[in-house]
Amino acid sequence: MNEVSLFRLHVLRATYLLMIVGLGATIWPLLLDAPEAAEHFRGVTWCLLGTVALLALLGLRYPLKMLPLLFFELAWKLTWLVTIGLQLKSSGQLEGAFRETWFANVLGLVIFPLAIPWGYVIREYLREPGDRWTRSKTATG
Repeated sequence: MNEVSLFRLHVLRATYLLMIVGLGATIWPLLLDAPEAAEHFRGVTWCLLGTVALLALLGLRYPLKMLPLLFFELAWKLTWLVTIGLQLKSSGQLEGAFRETWFANVLGLVIFPLAIPWGYVIREYLREPGDRWTRSKTATG
């Protein structure tokens, strides 16, 4: 059976909802309250994460079509943990906001892989042929 179960779709929807609520509660108030006070990259980060929350709304309706959003979340969390988090942890400097980010990213590395329907991902993203790179000779438009 190649279909993703209804249960798995609901798990995906719950994951998107968690992203919406979590990012909506933490990031959107920052964006709406004092964007002029934000440092440049802090503002960029807030906008990026706020946009992730908005795109997660689409995940409630289209949980499979929005899987790349979960891939993105998984990738950036892993990247932060490997490049920044591990250095801070090994040097004993994992404190305050860095500790909170560490915890949130580790939690994401647990939740997202459990929510993602890996069988579907393998079938649809790895085994299916990719989109063509050139115009076919029979294409009319």
